[in-house]
Amino acid sequence: MKTFDQWTLETIRYDKSLMNWLEERRYEWLPLVQDAVVKIIEGYSVLLLTDTERQWFGEYVTTSINRPIKNRPFVPVYLLKNIAPYIENIRKNEEIELLFDMLNISFEERYFIWYIGKATTPYVNIAKYKDDSFLWIMDEDMQNNFTLKSFDDMLDFKLLQLFRLFDKSLDVALFSEVEFD
Repeated sequence: MKTFDQWTLETIRYDKSLMNWLEERRYEWLPLVQDAVVKIIEGYSVLLLTDTERQWFGEYVTTSINRPIKNRPFVPVYLLKNIAPYIENIRKNEEIELLFDMLNISFEERYFIWYIGKATTPYVNIAKYKDDSFLWIMDEDMQNNFTLKSFDDMLDFKLLQLFRLFDKSLDVALFSEVEFD
């Protein structure tokens, strides 16, 4: 059985839709995606949060991740803005704590936030509130974050490529085709 690292490298190299930029950054990618995938396998829900510019991507992820043609168990991925429509007004730490109190009760503390967006939005404070968030924060280098550049003219394509790799990672993990470290 292949390790997740070996599988990821082969997938990046031989999947025609993925580009070489991802091979160069796979060591940043691996621990983050492995953590997220393992949590999903353990029964955690994913609460997806995006900035306004990436709202289209959040909707794409939630509508495509559980397509029946994938022939796998459904993955619990929800748009956080649909669960908490008032989220755009949350700014203060007390309000963030109240949001997480609600989420902890609703999901029995078995969830994580997947944030995709700029570091300058108020949503980033919500995403950073929990240490185990799956972060794709743009224009900010920080630990446990897959940094992207918001001004990259290939950003939309890179987001789609990253999601494709994440989705394929779920497949091999759900069907026990790889070993995790």
